[in-house]
Amino acid sequence: MSAEIARVFIGFDSKETIAYHVLSQSILEKSTIPVLFSPIVLDNLNGIFTRERNPLQTTEFSFSRFLVPALSNFEGWSLFMDCDMLMRADIAELWKLRDDKYAAMCVKHDYQPKVETKFLGQTQTKYEKKNWSSVILFNNAKCRALTTDYVNTATGLQLHQFKWLENDDLIGELPPAWNWLVNEYDHNPDAKNVHFTDGGPYFNEYAKDDYADEWFAARERTMHVTQRS
Repeated sequence: MSAEIARVFIGFDSKETIAYHVLSQSILEKSTIPVLFSPIVLDNLNGIFTRERNPLQTTEFSFSRFLVPALSNFEGWSLFMDCDMLMRADIAELWKLRDDKYAAMCVKHDYQPKVETKFLGQTQTKYEKKNWSSVILFNNAKCRALTTDYVNTATGLQLHQFKWLENDDLIGELPPAWNWLVNEYDHNPDAKNVHFTDGGPYFNEYAKDDYADEWFAARERTMHVTQRS
């Protein structure tokens, strides 16, 4: 009997190194199934990801996230997550929501950002389907349009608005609790995965936002070492 393994790709940004590790820790300590982590680090994608940085992109993985199906050899399912998140529930619950009739699954946010500027003074862009791509379950075999050539040349809106699919009927909907937008949405004690989309608690101006205390507690557990007596 083969084990159920959640294959998780996490966007890695050199300005937010700690974010990747704390999110991974929060997933690991709650998961009841094996998890295989793959950080999407630009320096590891030499010759694969070649597009120049767009001045409007706020993270290093804004576009490289769409390489997940190719990096998965267009086989099975993979989960992509932004790094500025904190998992508060068992990822096995999310993994069970996969539905083979869809090519991709995400939380279908419908909102206008409350702020004009994000972390480190970056502009808060506004567009249709904003933040849909921050958590994606990819049914990799049905995402063959996301070749490396396409990801390197398509426009940002073509990628983030899922224009690489034949139609929006191929996008399945995940419950909002799996990508709960901090500050944009009211505090939700039942949020399963919170997204510090405006800026993570590791930036001083966001250190007192909702769920920040939980993030700092997870950071402490990430750095824990048991000393020998």
